Amino acid sequence: MLATLALDAGQAISTGDLAEELWAGTPLGNIRNALQANATRLRKVLDGAARRPCDTTVLRAVHNGYLLDVSAECVDGNRFLDLAVQGTAALVHEPARALRLLQSALELWSGPALLDAGDGLRCRSAAALFDERRLTVWEDLSAARLAVGDESRAIAELRRMVARYPLRERFCELLMLALYRSGRQSEALEVFHRARRYLDEELGVRPGDRLQRRHAEILARDPDLDRPAAVWAGGRAPAAAHR
Repeated sequence: MLATLALDAGQAISTGDLAEELWAGTPLGNIRNALQANATRLRKVLDGAARRPCDTTVLRAVHNGYLLDVSAECVDGNRFLDLAVQGTAALVHEPARALRLLQSALELWSGPALLDAGDGLRCRSAAALFDERRLTVWEDLSAARLAVGDESRAIAELRRMVARYPLRERFCELLMLALYRSGRQSEALEVFHRARRYLDEELGVRPGDRLQRRHAEILARDPDLDRPAAVWAGGRAPAAAHR
């Protein structure tokens, strides 16, 4: 219930929508009473929590529904999205600032999005969007590290991300660039070959055009790889940042 209300902080969610989110497909004798019982338990949690600057209001009952009467910036999900947008927008012209913003965005995470929020459509959809945005922020953070010349930190982080998300070709591409810039051309090429084998074995497909182009550039020792624009040339355009 808290997760559902927090996704639309400050806006009323109807009794019907809340019931559908919390008990979709489960017959209930009295939905209104069931929601009231949940609201009572939730108020005890909210009222008993340590007060922070944003904790100025509590769960409110309104006509045929409930709302979490807090401003949008009091919800960590919204703060994450705002920091992500600002960080991505600063990538090209202010990579150091982008690095700080993107790190701040990722520091808000402590586990999977909306963990234990249930199987309701609203929370499941929001969790999927948050998790996808988290991965693009990791991609942007790695790009920012390369843009400021911190290849060693980028390599350490990218190795973890490639191992965990082998189908995210952007991680592979950035790791290849970071290794190449560190004088480790053979390791960069091996990253490509591992990715190609994995894609072939798991999906029966070839690497995408961008990853193949990066491979060709490294083989040719293209001098453009040492230029700042190489960080963006093979990936998505930083300007295309939307909340």
